[in-house]
Amino acid sequence: MSASTFWFLVVGGAAALTHMGVFALTQHRMWPELANALGFCVAFVVSFAGHRLLSFKDAGTSVGTSLRRFAVTALAGFASNEAVFILLLRALDWPSLLALFVALLFAAGQTFLLSRFWAFRR
Repeated sequence: MSASTFWFLVVGGAAALTHMGVFALTQHRMWPELANALGFCVAFVVSFAGHRLLSFKDAGTSVGTSLRRFAVTALAGFASNEAVFILLLRALDWPSLLALFVALLFAAGQTFLLSRFWAFRR
C-alpha cells in the first residue's frame, strides 16, 4: 500500500467519522437529508486539510487550485452520497445511520479517483 493510499484511508476515515458524528447529533432536529448535508459541510474541512497535508502532500497544484478542484470533487461525491442515502433511507426504509454509512462508502471511491487524478494532480 502506498503512503498516499494509507493517508487517504486515514483522512477519509476521520472525515467519515466527523460526517457521521454531526449527522448523529443533528438528525433528530431536522430532516435526515439536511443533517447529511450539515455533516458533509463540517467533514469537508477535515477532508481537505488532511488530504492536502497528508494524502497528496506532493500535489503539483497551488492550495487555491486544489481547494477549488476538491470542492467540485467533494460536491460530486456528496451528490452521489445524498442520492444513495435517500434511496436507502426513503425507498428501502433502511435505518438512517446504516444508510449513511453505505452512502459514504459508495462516494469514497469516486472521491479518491477524482482527488488523485484531478484535484491534487501530481
